[in-house]
Amino acid sequence: MINQFPRRKSIFFQLDKKYVFGRAGHRRAVRAARTLLWVLSFGFFLTACRQPPEPVILDNILAVKEITVITRKNPWCYYLYRDQPMGFEYDLAKAFADYLGVQLKVRVVHRWDRMIPDLLDGKGDFIAACMAITPARQTRAAFSRSYLPIQQHIIANRRNLKIKGPEDLAGKTVHVTRGTSYHERLEALQAAGIEMAVVLHECLETTELIRMVAEETIDITMADNLVAMLAHRYYPQIVLAGPINDEEFLGWAVNPKANQLLERINTFLSIVQKNGEFDRIYKRYFTGIDQFDFVDLRAFHQEVKKTLPEYLPFIQLFAERDGFDWRLIAAQIYQESRYDPLAVSHKGAHGLMQINLNTAEHLGVIDVYDPCENIEAGIRHLKELFDFYNNALGKNRLFIALAAYNVGMGHILDARNIARQQHLDPDKWSSLKKTLPLLTRPEYYEKTKYGYCRGTEPIDYINKINIYYDILKYQGVAGKTD
Repeated sequence: MINQFPRRKSIFFQLDKKYVFGRAGHRRAVRAARTLLWVLSFGFFLTACRQPPEPVILDNILAVKEITVITRKNPWCYYLYRDQPMGFEYDLAKAFADYLGVQLKVRVVHRWDRMIPDLLDGKGDFIAACMAITPARQTRAAFSRSYLPIQQHIIANRRNLKIKGPEDLAGKTVHVTRGTSYHERLEALQAAGIEMAVVLHECLETTELIRMVAEETIDITMADNLVAMLAHRYYPQIVLAGPINDEEFLGWAVNPKANQLLERINTFLSIVQKNGEFDRIYKRYFTGIDQFDFVDLRAFHQEVKKTLPEYLPFIQLFAERDGFDWRLIAAQIYQESRYDPLAVSHKGAHGLMQINLNTAEHLGVIDVYDPCENIEAGIRHLKELFDFYNNALGKNRLFIALAAYNVGMGHILDARNIARQQHLDPDKWSSLKKTLPLLTRPEYYEKTKYGYCRGTEPIDYINKINIYYDILKYQGVAGKTD
């Protein structure tokens, strides 16, 4: 039988088109093979160096006791106020770092289209930036379980009420930031046949584009309902049209290979959504965002520009003396008197901070209508109340003091006693928000020392002060007046 397969050569390396045989040839072949393997190995090394770094795994995070969040600098993600880090996403990320037992490091990225690349390049461990989970993003990053529903809206000026939905964008120019979910949605609308011009900005925050709409520098932008309703406070001239898509959800993003980290994130989100911590963080920043009074907010913005500067030196002086943020006091004064130094209420309260005559006498006020005297006395009175409720912690103490300023210490005492009877903590504002309204009902107020009280008033009082306070913080009035 003829062997159809050629005989196997003992040496296969070829030089100058000839097979090399013998001992000397064998050595040359071995050296050449080693050289080739070295070249190939070096090539693989260079290729590996060009690959993105491996993701920081959970074990490494725990070992160095530090985790880096990639986020945006804006009113809902992360910002510094009086040198303190704040923001919904920051607080949630800080709670996650505490859950892991590590320090939180913040990396602010100014371009949306750089967030996922920075994550994949190992410049951060996870993204927490109110980022919508979209199909395009899911091809590049792994997302956590969702934690908030959102929906995109068209944002236009109040003078431009003809825009109602996506079809009204035909022939219009829409401004959004490159790399956002709004950019993705506009591309989808264009593909569906809606002919419009889309102007892409590289680094602008959504609130900046909303400001430009409010000032009529541009006609239209896009924002999700959470961002838009918060910005409504700052720019009451805007309107939310649309919506232009189905409901989406926010999530945190990690490197697709960081499976252990993703599991921990999902476990954490499940825990805080069940134990109430997530709701507490959410309410810290978004309470009342759906409460919008165009006339009231427009008037407030006007008075801040026109009248507040006249009284600002007194407010800043006495607020700093007693340890209060002057913006809080400015918000309280507007709620009390609309910055009218001659205001008199039906209850007999007088001046900018609405001091009654008994309190004025106690505080040694000579002229209750003198702005300097009135502001000094009002802030001193608030400080006395703040010091009195020293068992309350954090914002509970401030809110209870403000409520006492509004309805008096007697009614607050009654509300606190009812809280104890109902096994609620009398030093928490959340408890008094439940018991103060009970003082309008005979079965409760008839058993108290100080009787009937319009108990919803102090709740509304504090809610409005918080809205005005939030606006003043966002506007950065300090930069213009300090």
